[in-house]
Amino acid sequence: MDYELAVDGGPDSIPGGTSVLLVHPSTAETDRVDTDFLKKDTDHFLVISTRTTAREVTQKLDYYDVDEDRAVILDTLSVERGYSRRTRDDVHYVSSPDDTDGIVEQTKQFLESHDGKIRLSFDSVTELAYYAGEEEARDAVERILDLLVDHDAVGLFHLSTEVHDEDVLEGYRDRFDVVIDLAEDDSIDVQD
Repeated sequence: MDYELAVDGGPDSIPGGTSVLLVHPSTAETDRVDTDFLKKDTDHFLVISTRTTAREVTQKLDYYDVDEDRAVILDTLSVERGYSRRTRDDVHYVSSPDDTDGIVEQTKQFLESHDGKIRLSFDSVTELAYYAGEEEARDAVERILDLLVDHDAVGLFHLSTEVHDEDVLEGYRDRFDVVIDLAEDDSIDVQD
């Protein structure tokens, strides 16, 4: 199954199981790339947020006119921060942003319970590494990438250039099928 990529300079489509890495400085406008990725050619999508709460993700989807009826959000922050959590079918929580096993398990459950063209947005790997450590974050990403292949889904993963050592950045670049470099001026370079 092929998916439309919808990124300037990239291939028109990518096969199921493809992993896409969005590498960016912290000041870049990642929301546009992220929401464009989720809008196109999608039956259901999961947003794994280690950077913002479910409420903020919902506001972003609404602002960029993404169909929220297709969305499920995994909020990793609200429980730890003590925010109120509204139980809904389309919002799930883990106990803390360093709960990598919980994040992987919730991802697996989402992929197993949805059919059709499935996308995932992971915002962000950098924040996960901040909370859980580089090694744990890398292991969680690897497990999620394997799940994408198993379920013929595609995923976009955010990674900041300003936090990780160069060898960590290169390790991620080598592991992903498509790498999108987003510059501070919002220009895009795609390697596939």
